[in-house]
Amino acid sequence: MSSWSHLLLRIGDKSPEYGTSADFKDHIETCFGVLRRELEHSEEEILKVLLDCAEQLPHKIPLYGTLIGLMNLENEDFVRKVVEKTQANLQDGLDSGNCNRIRILMRFLTVLMCSKVIQPSSLVVVFETLLSSAATTVDEEKGNPSWQACADFYITCILSCLPWGGAELMEQVPEEIERVMVGVEAYLSIRRHASDTGLSFFEDDDETENGEKDFLEDLWSRVQDLSNNGWKLDSVPRPHLSFEAQLVAGKSHEFVPISCPEQHHSSSTLSVINHGQQKHEAELKYPQRIRRLNIFPASKAEDLQPIDRFVVEEYLLDVLFFFNGSRKECASFMVGLPVSFRYEYLMAETIFSQLLMLPQPPFKPIYYTLVIIDLCKALPGAFPAVVAGAVRTLFEKIADLDMECQTRLILWFSHHLSNFQFIWPWEEWAYVLDLPKWAPQRVFVQEVLEREVRLSYWDKVKQSIENAPGLEELLPPKGGPNFIFSVEGDRERTEQHALSADLCNMVKGRAAARDIILWVEESVLPVHGLEVTLKVVVQTLLDIGSKSFTHLITVLERYGQVIAKLCPDQDKHAMLIAEVGYYWKNNAQMAAIAIDRMMGYRLVSNLAIVRWVFSPENIDQFHTSDHPWEVLRNAVSKTYNRISDLRKEISSLKKAIISAEEAATKAKVELEAAESKLSLVDGEPVLGENPAKLTRFKSNAEKTKEEEVSVRESLEAKDALLARALDENKALFLSLYKNFSIVLTERLPDPSRAGTLRELKSTNADSMAVDLEESAAMEVDNENGRQKSQSNGGRTSNGYNIGEKEQWCLSTLGYVKAFSRQYASEIWPHIEKLELEVLTENTHPLFRKAVYCGLRRPNNQA
Repeated sequence: MSSWSHLLLRIGDKSPEYGTSADFKDHIETCFGVLRRELEHSEEEILKVLLDCAEQLPHKIPLYGTLIGLMNLENEDFVRKVVEKTQANLQDGLDSGNCNRIRILMRFLTVLMCSKVIQPSSLVVVFETLLSSAATTVDEEKGNPSWQACADFYITCILSCLPWGGAELMEQVPEEIERVMVGVEAYLSIRRHASDTGLSFFEDDDETENGEKDFLEDLWSRVQDLSNNGWKLDSVPRPHLSFEAQLVAGKSHEFVPISCPEQHHSSSTLSVINHGQQKHEAELKYPQRIRRLNIFPASKAEDLQPIDRFVVEEYLLDVLFFFNGSRKECASFMVGLPVSFRYEYLMAETIFSQLLMLPQPPFKPIYYTLVIIDLCKALPGAFPAVVAGAVRTLFEKIADLDMECQTRLILWFSHHLSNFQFIWPWEEWAYVLDLPKWAPQRVFVQEVLEREVRLSYWDKVKQSIENAPGLEELLPPKGGPNFIFSVEGDRERTEQHALSADLCNMVKGRAAARDIILWVEESVLPVHGLEVTLKVVVQTLLDIGSKSFTHLITVLERYGQVIAKLCPDQDKHAMLIAEVGYYWKNNAQMAAIAIDRMMGYRLVSNLAIVRWVFSPENIDQFHTSDHPWEVLRNAVSKTYNRISDLRKEISSLKKAIISAEEAATKAKVELEAAESKLSLVDGEPVLGENPAKLTRFKSNAEKTKEEEVSVRESLEAKDALLARALDENKALFLSLYKNFSIVLTERLPDPSRAGTLRELKSTNADSMAVDLEESAAMEVDNENGRQKSQSNGGRTSNGYNIGEKEQWCLSTLGYVKAFSRQYASEIWPHIEKLELEVLTENTHPLFRKAVYCGLRRPNNQA
C-alpha cells in the first residue's frame, strides 16, 4: 500500500504516519501536502480510496471533507469528479435501498457543504427531495402507509445530518433550512407513531407504551434541543473552521438533483394481511438502526447532551458495521473516537443493544462477543467493570427479558467467561439456590453453567464456582453416554446385549449397510419386534459414534440406511429421536447434535422433531431447561436454511440461463452467418465457409444449446425441490402452532382472569400475599452472609413470587413470540390458513397476542 493511502486511512489516529502529533489540523496539512504531489500520477486511485475512506470510516468524515475542500483550491477538476461520483453513489444507494450508503453519503455531502465544496442550497434540495417522498409515502390517498419505514428512514437521514452541518445551514440559508424543519414537523404530525411491539427487549414494554417517543420522535426532540442550544455540541469535530479563511476562496460545484424510487402501490385496497406483509417487507428493507437498551441508571452513565449520545451511537454503529470482519481494528477504532469525553457506559449499552436486537442482530452474535473481549483487553482498567455492571443489571431484570434475548445473553456470557478463565463472583448469585427451580434467575445460572461445560469440561467449571460450592447442584450431569448394552461392571448380560455385540462386530468388520439390513430383517426383527430392534440398532450405532463428532458423522453416513429402513415414517422417527434423547440424556449438547445431523441426513423429519419436543417429558421442561427449545430451534432453522439455499441456487441458475441463452444465440448467429457465405472448394463455388470452420461453428452451436438445456433442467429440478421444501415448511409451522395452541390452552388460566401478561403474573400473587407478610421478619439470611432483597426480576424477600404453572405459560408464550418474530417472512404467506386452523375465535387471547406480537401485527386486526 502506498504512503499516501496510509495517510488517508490513518488521518486523525495516533499512528506512526503522523509522528507524535494528535492535532487534526496538522494531520490534514500533512495529508494534503502528500496528496497534492501525488494527484498528477495517481488521480483515479486517490479518488477511489478517498471515497472508500469517507464511506467506510464515517467518523472521520469531517477530516476528509476539509481535505477535499483544500484540494478544491488547487484542483477543481478532481473535486468535481468527487462530487459527481458521490451523487452517482447516493442515487445508486437510493435505487437499491442501501440504507448505510444513503445515510453516510448524506453526512458526507453535509460536510462538503461546510468546506464550501457544494452550495448549501444544493443540500437543501436533497433534503426536500427526501422529505417530499416521505410525505407522499405516508399519504393515505397518494402513497402507501405500509411503507412508513422507508419514509421514516428518509427523515432520519435528514435529521442525522444536522449535527454535522446545522450551524452552517442556519447561518447561510436560514429560511431554507427553516422550511425543511417545518416540513419535518408536518411529516411527524401525519405519520403513525411507530410501535416497538414485538421488538422490545423486555416483555412488559410490549404491553405498555406509556406514551414514550419512538426513535424518530426522539431524534427530532434531540435536534430541537441542539437548535435551541445554538447548534453547539462536543461530539463532532469541526476541522474546517481552522481553514475557513482559505476554504471560502474555493469554487462550489453543482450537485445534480437526486430522485427517490417510485412509490409502492397504494394501500387503499390492501387487505389487512397484505398490509401486514408489506409493512413487514418495508421494515426488513429499512430497519431501525438501533433500539436503545438503557442498562445503566443516570447516576452511572456518562452525563452527555442528548444529541452527543446520538452522535456517539452513530460512530459506534458505523465502526461495528464496517469492521465486522476485523474485530481488533473494530475495537481499536471504538476506543479512539474523535470525542473529548469518556463513553465506556454508552459503548457497552450500544454493543449490548446490537447483540440483543430483535428480531436478529445485524451480525452473528459471536462478532459482538469477540469485540467485547477485545475492548476488555484494550481498556483493562475500565471496560471489564462496565461489562460486569451490565451483566448484573440484566440479571436482575432477567424475568422480564424477552426469551430470545435471554438465550443470546446466556450464550454470550458463557462464551465471554470462557475467555477469562471462567472467573466470576458466583457467590453474589448463590441465593438462586433458594429460589424455585423455575425462577428465571436460577434457570439463567443453570444454563450458563451448562454452556460453560460445553466450552470446557465439568471439573474445570466446578472449580470456577468454588466460592459458591452449592451451585454444583445446578451443573449438568457429569456422566457420559447412557449405553444400556454396556458390558462393563457387573451388569447382567441379556440376549439384547449379545445382539448389540454382534452388530458392533459387524460394524468393526466394515460390513456393508445392506448386509446389516439383511441381518436385522432376518435375525432380529422377526424374533424381538420393532421396539427392541430399534433400541439395539440405534443405541449400538450411537455408542460407536460417541467418541467424537467425526465418529458420529461417519456412522450416520455408512449406516444411515439401516436406521432409515427401520424408521420409514413419522411415528418411527419419533421413536428414534426418543432413543437418541435417552442415550444422550446426560449430555444435552450431543443429543441436539445427533438429532440435528439425523435431520440433515433425512433420517428424521422436522415434524417428528416437533412431535418429540411436545412430548409430555419435554413439555414439563419448557420453563426450566433450554434443551427442548435448542432441538426445536435447530429443526426450524435447518428447514429455513434449506429454503434459503434453494432460493439462492435458483437465483444463480436464472442468471446462468440468461448467459447460456446469450451464448447459444451468439453461436447460432455465427453458424448462420458462416453457412450463408459462398466459398471456393476445388475451384467451384460452394455455399458455406471452409468445411473445417463450419464444423467448428456447428459443434459450438450444439454445445451451447446443450448447456442451455442442461441449465434449464437444473432450474426445473431446483424449482421442484423448492416447492417441496415450501410445503414442508408450511406443514412444519402449522404443526408447531397447533401444538403450541394445545399445550397452552390446557394450562393458561381463563381469559377473564388472565387477559394480559401482567394479569397472568399476578394470578399466583394473591395466594402468596399472606405468606409474604408472615415471613417479612425473615428478610436477612445470615447463613453465608447473604442478604435477600427484592429485585426488578420478580424476586422477593421470600423467593420468586410467580408460580410454576404461570412461569411455564410465560416462558412458552415467550417462545411462541420468538419463533413468530424470527420466521415472520415464512409465516406471513400462510397466515390465512393459520388463522383458519389455529388462531380461531376460541383461541386464548394471550396465545393469539404472542403470535401477532411476533409478526408485528396489531392484535385488533385479527
